Formats: sequence, structure tokens, C-alpha cells
Amino acid sequence: MPIKIKAPEEWGIERVPASHRVMGKLDFFVLWSSLGVGLLVLQAGQFLTMPGEAYGFGLGMLDAALIALVGSIIGSLLLALAGVVGEREGVPTMVSLRPSFGLFGSYLPTVLNIIQLIGWTTFEIIIMGDAAESISGIEGSGPIWIVFFGVLAILMAVWGPLRVVREWLEKFAIWLVYLSTIYITYSLLSSGVELPLYSGSNLSTYLLALDLVIAMPISWMPLVSDYNRFSRGYGEGFKGTFVGYTTSNFWFYSLGAALYFIYPGETVVRSIATLFFGQLALLLILVDETDNAFADVYSASVSLQNINERISRHIYVAAVGIVSIILGLTIPIVEYENFLLLIGASFVPVVSILLADYFVVKGGRYSDAELYSDSGVKLPALVSWVIGFVAYYFFAYIYPVIGATLPSFITTFLVYSILGRVLEVVR
Repeated sequence: MPIKIKAPEEWGIERVPASHRVMGKLDFFVLWSSLGVGLLVLQAGQFLTMPGEAYGFGLGMLDAALIALVGSIIGSLLLALAGVVGEREGVPTMVSLRPSFGLFGSYLPTVLNIIQLIGWTTFEIIIMGDAAESISGIEGSGPIWIVFFGVLAILMAVWGPLRVVREWLEKFAIWLVYLSTIYITYSLLSSGVELPLYSGSNLSTYLLALDLVIAMPISWMPLVSDYNRFSRGYGEGFKGTFVGYTTSNFWFYSLGAALYFIYPGETVVRSIATLFFGQLALLLILVDETDNAFADVYSASVSLQNINERISRHIYVAAVGIVSIILGLTIPIVEYENFLLLIGASFVPVVSILLADYFVVKGGRYSDAELYSDSGVKLPALVSWVIGFVAYYFFAYIYPVIGATLPSFITTFLVYSILGRVLEVVR
């Protein structure tokens, strides 16, 4: 009897039916706490305590932990709120932009999202390749590992979020990373190194450091509804996302801050590897790191379907994964980090527009006509987007004293709320 292989079910841009909206608080806690874990987060945490001459903020350990906690709460709250739209409407993030931006207007942020997701996928597989090369001790094996992790990300994205969460993260990966993180935390606390607690920094330094912490959960906002649309009930996705991401983001930023004090001048990978059983702990974190690449590849494929839904998501998954592997093998992607961060910054006002439109202008509900009709381009969203991006650029590069994320978010929210309400009254 021939063996029949059944491809996983696909959910592109249509509303997810009730029969497949099965994820609860625990599922979302596991998913988002797992996505909040990563070597990049540890690296970002180091900047909290690095001195100014190393482009850090020079905070003390207690300062850094407090900033990590407050920033994680604020950023995770905004992330969870953005996921409420997908949770209620059952659609991915880029589709949820259609009522505010218009069908064709949503294509611009969609294209930017695809570009950034391919870039971050490339970053992820390069970092995992470097870590795997360090663990294996085989010099020059990095390219082989890049291909391996790229292919693994493709397979996981084809498998789909429901299976990745319930068959991989909940049964294996998340418990391994919790175990390794607890061990690393214990090792750092028992290292005997006396950590400076306070820095006496000025208010501007604290606000800029807060902006760095908030930036990490904000970076997931263009993806959040791609997963939270599978929520089985109102509030399930919000609670799991908020608690899960707050926990892991705070924990890993704090660990990164402590790693700098204990192993100054060392990379995150080398710092962890220096610990007793450090290679094993690094391996367990690496096992969980695969879900970050998976999420980037999966969401890039869903975003592509917002532009052309006739092509199978599995084909898009393969294309995104292959392009990322090629980039990882041929291009020094680190040179494009600032470019990718700039694209990510452009989504702060985008998601602010989404929340203002959904909760303030439309009263917390989108109709099928708003989501799936040919509505062209809507100027209020584009105008608000430009104003929000200019605000971000101003506070990030011209007047960098209070951070850029929250000023950009608040400015855009107020501008679009006013323009959107005026447009609704005129109609």
C-alpha cells in the first residue's frame, strides 16, 4: 500500500474558522516566552551595562534590571494589544491593516515587512550557525550550519504554528531553554563577582535605555496576529502574550546586562560557553532559537499572501528560506543591520495606526467588506504614517534624549485618531 503524505492545512488571509481556533493562554505563554528568548536579546541586554565609549548606557545592575522590567511591561502590553485585533478577527497582521490603509495601501508596509523578515531570518541562521560552530569545535563549519538551520526553519514553517507550539515548544524546546536559563542565572549569581548596582545616570540615559528594551517586543508587532488569530477565545491571546513575553524579555535583558559585568569584552556566545557546562547551556538555548527563524519565515510567507493569495504558502515558505540561506552564505548581513532597524522603526507608527483605527475609530470590529474589498489607498493612514516616522527619526537621531519608540507611537495614535474620526463624521 502506497504511503500518502498529507500536507498541513494552510490558512492564508481568510478568517481562521472557529474549529481551528484552538490556542489558549498556555499555548500563547509558551509561544511568546519562547520568541522572547534569544541570543540577540542577551546581546541587547549587554548594551544596558556597557560603558558609553562602547556605545552602551553604563547602567548599574539594579538600574538595568528595573529598566528591563518596566520596558518589558510597556512593550509587551503594546504587543499583546496589537494581537487582540487578530484574536478577535481571525486574520493575520498585514490583512488587518487593510481597513485603515486600504487594500493597495497595505501593500507598502507588507513589502517592508517581507524585506525585514528575510533580513532577520538571515541574521538568525547566521547567529545559530556561529553558535553551532562554537559548540561543535569544528572550525569553518559555519556555512554548513547556516544551511542546516535554514532548512530547519523552512520545515518548521511548513509544519505550521499550531504544530510547532504544541508538538515542539510545549513538549520539548521551552522546557530545555527554561532549564538552561535557570542554570545560567544560578551560575552568574554564584560567580562571586561583585556587580555595581547603581550608575547615577541622568534621566535621559534611563529613557534611552528604556527605549532599547521596548524595541524588542515592538519588533514582533508586525507578526503578532499571524499567530494570535488562532486564539480560541477573547483574552486568551492577550494574557498569554503579555505574561509570556514580559517574563522572557525581562529575564534575558537582565542576564545580558549581568554577562557584561562578569565577562567584560566577551561576546554572548563566548561568555556562556565559559561557564561550567556552558556549552550544554548554549546548546539548549540554540535548540529554542530555531523558533525565531521559524516565525520570521512563516510570517514572511503569510505577508506575501496578502499581496497574492493564489500562490501556496508552502511555496512562499520555501522561497523565503532559500533566499535567506543564500544571503547568509554570501552577504555580510551585519552591514545591513541599521537598514533593518530603520525598517523595523517604520512599523511603530503602522501598528499605532492599526490600534487607533480598530479601538478608537471603528469601535473594536472589522467587517468582511473592510477586510476583503478593493479599497485602494487611504490617505489618513499614509499621512499619519509619515508624521509618525518623522517623529521617530527626530527623537532617534536629531534629539535623542527621551527615546523614539513611545513618542512616535503616541504622536501617530493621536494624529490618526483625529483624522480617522473626522473622516468618519464627514461620511
